[in-house]
Amino acid sequence: MVQLTKYCFNSKLKLVLIGGLVVLMIIANKHFDIRELLQTTLHWVESLGVLAPIVYIIIYNLATVLFIPGSLLTLKGGCLFGLVWGSIYVTIAAMFGAICAFLIGRYLSRDWVCKQIEHHAKFKAINQAVKREGWKIVLLTRLSPIFPFNLLNYLFGVTQVSIKDYVLGSIGMIPATVVYVYIGSLARNLATVNMSNQPTTPETQIAKWVIRIIGLIATIAVTVYLTHIAKKALDETVVQEEV
Repeated sequence: MVQLTKYCFNSKLKLVLIGGLVVLMIIANKHFDIRELLQTTLHWVESLGVLAPIVYIIIYNLATVLFIPGSLLTLKGGCLFGLVWGSIYVTIAAMFGAICAFLIGRYLSRDWVCKQIEHHAKFKAINQAVKREGWKIVLLTRLSPIFPFNLLNYLFGVTQVSIKDYVLGSIGMIPATVVYVYIGSLARNLATVNMSNQPTTPETQIAKWVIRIIGLIATIAVTVYLTHIAKKALDETVVQEEV
């Protein structure tokens, strides 16, 4: 009885912490100009010389955890470091940020989510199926533009996906990352490159269309695939219940 009470208290405490974090992010976005703050910070990063990549990666990690869209940081990473090194630094930063958010989701809210799933056999079966097919689902959702990158990090944390499959599937973010870094690398002035003002060339237009086509294919694929494994998992659950 004491252990059950302690478990419930810990679960509620974790939910309060998550709720508090969400409220803080809403307040911060309402009262602070996040883009202007990022712009000022990146100008400072630009002046750091050899330390610039390390500080940039730290900032990108924090932005990922705090639900700040990474597209703008990716563009400016291309402007700061060029195509090759920019792609490397952004990929490292995005990967580490995604892992941090994944771990926060797993250790702050997974117990509560699993407890709720236990009461619903269908959701439990689907969650187990996701565990088996983890890296494929992560890969397809990373390629699809309709799934928010920052939110996915937390959502996958509360599923049964292993961290190994999560990291493996997250390589799906690399194509779009390289395209945005390339676009950012064409800008000559860090202050001018943003989501509404991107350097445009025939090459960037082609690259954007390639990413859109890949994203569309991935969206269709993940929808069909999730439907298939969900149906399979539910069929297995029905068979087990009949036995």
